[in-house]
Amino acid sequence: MYTEKNDNSLIIMLNTAGVAIAYGLLGLSLWLSTDVPLATKGYWAMGIILLTLSLINVVKYRFDHRSSADRISRIEEARNEKLLEEALSDPKTSI
Repeated sequence: MYTEKNDNSLIIMLNTAGVAIAYGLLGLSLWLSTDVPLATKGYWAMGIILLTLSLINVVKYRFDHRSSADRISRIEEARNEKLLEEALSDPKTSI
């Protein structure tokens, strides 16, 4: 099993806490605002939730694309290394 030490855990934790605090304060402001009707509050809440889901999907697809490109690059590097190794070890093709 491949395990990698993640040095970004503190940054991820701080970002997660920031998002949670932002949602908490936003929810509190929507709850305490008396000038805004309940239907408008619900509409704003749905918009915020859908925007969050869209941002999560964008980040996921970008990460998947980068991961795929890295995997293809590693496969090509391994193939080129194998071809070079075979060419150098083959006694028929001496220079």
